[in-house]
Amino acid sequence: MLDAACGLIRDRGYAGVGVAEVCAVADVRKGSFYHYFESKQVLTREVIQEHWQTQRARWVAVLSGGGPPMERLEALFAMQVQDLRAEQADGAINGCLFANLSLELSTQDATIRADLESIFDEQAALVAAVLDDAVVDGSLTPDGSSGELAAAMLAQLEGAVLFAKLRNDAAALDGLWGQLVRLMR
Repeated sequence: MLDAACGLIRDRGYAGVGVAEVCAVADVRKGSFYHYFESKQVLTREVIQEHWQTQRARWVAVLSGGGPPMERLEALFAMQVQDLRAEQADGAINGCLFANLSLELSTQDATIRADLESIFDEQAALVAAVLDDAVVDGSLTPDGSSGELAAAMLAQLEGAVLFAKLRNDAAALDGLWGQLVRLMR
């Protein structure tokens, strides 16, 4: 059910997906849904957490891998671009599940908003740690908080993803790393 819900919510958003449809796609009886999930909100929170655990493992692998800090950062953002290119090849760019849900639900559901805020904070902390490594190795000159810079870099990424989704064209992310380098300087 989590996989079915994740795919449906990514494709159509929270409001565009009903419990009956999730059950149909997952080939589960609707009554069974309520055995596992108290509500659609609880299901969505589980989807968010499971999706982040998968994504987090990928982020940590790239950011903690070998090589200089700037190369690790570039690899992270390249991975994001590659994921969107793969989505486009499959037919449509759906964008970032977390950003999509943030736009749709942040003013409507404080619990889901808090879950999403926590994920974005963790993403920024992962990037900030590598920025700190870059300061230590001399490839980045410190100019303010690495946390603020990391948040700005993620905002740049999410904005580019939004344009890619709008245009259904991953080319909106061409030049992203160059923009991020300018931001870091």
